[in-house]
Amino acid sequence: MAIDLQIGTRARVTVPGSSANLGPGFDTLGIAVGIYDTVEVEVTASGLEIEIIGEGAEDLPRDSSHLVVKAIRLGLAACDANAPGLKVICHNNIPQSRGLGSSAAAAVAGVVAANTLAGSPLDNDALVQLSSEFEGHPDNAGASVLGGAVVSWTDIPVDGRSKPSYRAVGIPVDPSIKAVALVPDFHASTNAVRAVLPSHVTHTDARFNVSRTAVMTAALQHNPELLWEGTRDRLHQPYRADVLPVTAEWVNRLRNRGYAAFLSGAGPTAMVLTTSDVDEALLDDARAANLRVLELEVAGPVVAELL
Repeated sequence: MAIDLQIGTRARVTVPGSSANLGPGFDTLGIAVGIYDTVEVEVTASGLEIEIIGEGAEDLPRDSSHLVVKAIRLGLAACDANAPGLKVICHNNIPQSRGLGSSAAAAVAGVVAANTLAGSPLDNDALVQLSSEFEGHPDNAGASVLGGAVVSWTDIPVDGRSKPSYRAVGIPVDPSIKAVALVPDFHASTNAVRAVLPSHVTHTDARFNVSRTAVMTAALQHNPELLWEGTRDRLHQPYRADVLPVTAEWVNRLRNRGYAAFLSGAGPTAMVLTTSDVDEALLDDARAANLRVLELEVAGPVVAELL
């Protein structure tokens, strides 16, 4: 029997951004990073009211097409709950379309807010499933739900009719590891950046990435000295270099200095995982080149509360 949510019920969700792929783990590896969006949702008598503060305030829609709203409604349906109206306030700190998981964070925030309003009947597996449906891969959403690092995967049903199954499991991260993001002042379309990828790769390149993905899982957990080796990739970054030349330049520059740098998700952010500080002169060069430098901790899971 459907639950009718009481008017005035409010929830707040704080969700971390994320970095996906981590070099070789294309659509598989992800890590939550300490930059956060906060979404407040209130059940109202009718209608839809949306307020956006911070990143995306100039561009994001303020109607039912907003991703947070779509995710709230998907989450409410999964909880078999009804809300006559909604007031949604988004405090956005995660840069939009920069490879830091802003869309996954929005999906997670909406699904978790709905779950919280309905009394939290959904477990983490369900939260990962629902929030991943918007992107079609669970690496970012899994990291934002679970925190820390994740290994994720997708099962596509053979019947061609059922929904894919999106799964993620957390792996512990060595406490000495931190992240540094170099964020360009332009957007990257995930679909456009995916379009440059070849339909086939060689067995040699596939084997290379399988091995480096395995190395990366060990590096994250207890061998951070292997981060540089573990972030090597042949499946996607070489093909994206031509359409993201600024990012490719900085990834190469950092890697040539021994830092474990990689393209964060579909870019254009360049991400470094490190146990030591990145040379300040190098970061000053990045700032002079109009890149925003974010020094971030590895983040914990999404946090939700009733107000």
